[in-house]
Amino acid sequence: MFSKSLLKATIKQNYIVFLIILAVMMMYITIIAGMYDPSIQDTLDEMLKMMPKELMSAMGFTSFGNTLLEFISSYFYGFLILLLPMIYTIVVANRSIASHVDRGSMACLLSTPNTRMKIARTQAFFLLVSITLLIGFLTLAGVGMSVILFPGELDIPGFLLLNLGALILYYALTGLGFFASCLFNDTKNSLAIGAGLPVAFLVLQMLSNVGDKTDFLKYFTLYTLFDPEKIVQGEGYILSFIVLFLVALVTYSGGLYVFNKRDLPL
Repeated sequence: MFSKSLLKATIKQNYIVFLIILAVMMMYITIIAGMYDPSIQDTLDEMLKMMPKELMSAMGFTSFGNTLLEFISSYFYGFLILLLPMIYTIVVANRSIASHVDRGSMACLLSTPNTRMKIARTQAFFLLVSITLLIGFLTLAGVGMSVILFPGELDIPGFLLLNLGALILYYALTGLGFFASCLFNDTKNSLAIGAGLPVAFLVLQMLSNVGDKTDFLKYFTLYTLFDPEKIVQGEGYILSFIVLFLVALVTYSGGLYVFNKRDLPL
């Protein structure tokens, strides 16, 4: 079903960028968890009101909340979770198929007993597992630091649900990147879609948060389907999760089909 040798080579190719993004994410979640102090929440909210409203809204900083979960949700999951893993997914998704075709190494892979479907399944498997590990390690770090610094303060089920939402979001985004990588023969066109769409989604999401005049832009970005506030409140997120999962299913399946059927410049 998978090529072990290709999987090992893919891990070797991408583990450094994985570790860098993971280290940055864990650093931020640790710092943010350590900044929580219920006694100064009102002061922080007052400081927030003094900052440019449009800028703070664009970055998802509308309120720091009253609980540890709300604080982490606003400070980290309002913007940083949309940016940091995206960098990883753009790089790795492009390397999965299009980079091999562009460099000519796909011909070498197909000269082995590996079929197109086996190669594509292996790369899709790596994408899904690696992004799951990335969000999984982030979740463990967040829970661990919260338990150490503020025992009993964190709503752990709510935090796990928040990270589940982030994971499904990135299943959908990696699916878009994988589909683009399978569709094009060169990295330029692959990145135009695989990187262009996520970046455009992020910009549109930021603009939609600015005010009522730009609120309509939320209908043109996948990031709208990940709403930390609704997830923390425990309502109105199930349909969004389903839609994101379907996007992931369609894009990964479409990528496998397209790569298996199209002509390759070998």
